[in-house]
Amino acid sequence: MKKVGNHNSISRKLFFSIALMLSISFTSFAQEATPAADAAAPDASATSQSADPVKGKELFNANCAACHKLDAKATGPALRGVAAKYDAAWLHKWVHNSSDLIKSGDAQAVKVFEENNKAVMSAFPQLSDADIDNIIAYTSEPKAEAAAPAPGVEVPGKPAADSGISNNIILGALALVMVILVVMLFLVNRVLSKVAKANGIEVAPKTPTTPIWKAFAKNQFLILVTAIFLLLASAYFVYGFLMQVGVDQDYAPIQPIHYSHKIHAGDNEINCKYCHSAARVSKNAGIPSLNVCMNCHKNIAEVAETTATPEYSKAFYDEQIQKLYTAVGWDKTTQSYTGKTQPVKWVRIHNLPDFVYFNHSQHVTVAGIECQTCHGPVQEYEIQKQFAPLTMGWCIDCHRKTDVKMEGNEYYTKIHEELSKKYGVDKLTAAQMGGLECGKCHY
Repeated sequence: MKKVGNHNSISRKLFFSIALMLSISFTSFAQEATPAADAAAPDASATSQSADPVKGKELFNANCAACHKLDAKATGPALRGVAAKYDAAWLHKWVHNSSDLIKSGDAQAVKVFEENNKAVMSAFPQLSDADIDNIIAYTSEPKAEAAAPAPGVEVPGKPAADSGISNNIILGALALVMVILVVMLFLVNRVLSKVAKANGIEVAPKTPTTPIWKAFAKNQFLILVTAIFLLLASAYFVYGFLMQVGVDQDYAPIQPIHYSHKIHAGDNEINCKYCHSAARVSKNAGIPSLNVCMNCHKNIAEVAETTATPEYSKAFYDEQIQKLYTAVGWDKTTQSYTGKTQPVKWVRIHNLPDFVYFNHSQHVTVAGIECQTCHGPVQEYEIQKQFAPLTMGWCIDCHRKTDVKMEGNEYYTKIHEELSKKYGVDKLTAAQMGGLECGKCHY
């Protein structure tokens, strides 16, 4: 009788070949079954032929947007559809000089004035009737619907779009294919065993071998080398772990109100020190007062459609602005404070040990260091994180590399010549000016 030991190998090769063929076929089927997203239909809303809504939008943003919104009340009323409420000739008079129209006793003008807390509207005599018609044409355009997210993309506040095939169906089909392959492997193995038996082929039994752990235990040299390696590796990992205690680099907690530095400092180019004004004159940069936020958000109650991203929808950003209103007690309908406020429990990100002294004003105002040096490219952060490790070694390295700003500083100017001669350099680093002395940073 012939002895062979490869019929199991043949069955395994056959199994993997079938599995590969079925996987490729099923993947092709899933890709073909997923429908493409329908193209968005163009907006077919008609515009007035005698007025230009595009020019009207430019005029609106330049003259009206400070006090008016299209779909929400601000200092003045919402203006979408205003042409359906008032006569065009009356609107011309109102925009040119609303105060004169009110003083004339015009009933409609007096009513609008009283309904809006008697807020006086600025006069715009420089706008022609054609300019006003263009603005009216812009305010008469229908409200654009929010663009639908891409299929399968889930955004906060919105369910994921239908991708055509349920994930559960795909996973169930894959599980079924795997079961079929296992059954086929079992059947093929049985058939090969019967064929071998019918042809008088005897399967060679496996030769018993020494377990690897026994062979290892008998080799004293390997045991010694392994023990030394484990001790060194353990010491290395323990040292690395202990050196990371208190180091919170890349720490990015979720805040009670989502604040995007990317939108504020990046897209809108708001200076860091407008919100963190204390950084100029104080040890701490401080947490900006919500009143600073309201300087802008009193009139910005929602974001533009273009602000939305696959991760954060327009509705999500608008919800964060509403959280701000709730915290400060602002009623956007009446454009007034209710007096009911709620504290915002911000989560601190940068936190130095108590025995470390750091002064923001000394670095920001005196040294002229940019905020990004320590805090990273905050203008790119959707969620603020700790950029630098803030370790002692990191600070010392910065002091050794950073030249001291001498211009406009009489104190440094007086000692500059003496220290320049001592070190033989034209410019002095913070380290050469005493920036490595322990007492400079530690109490």
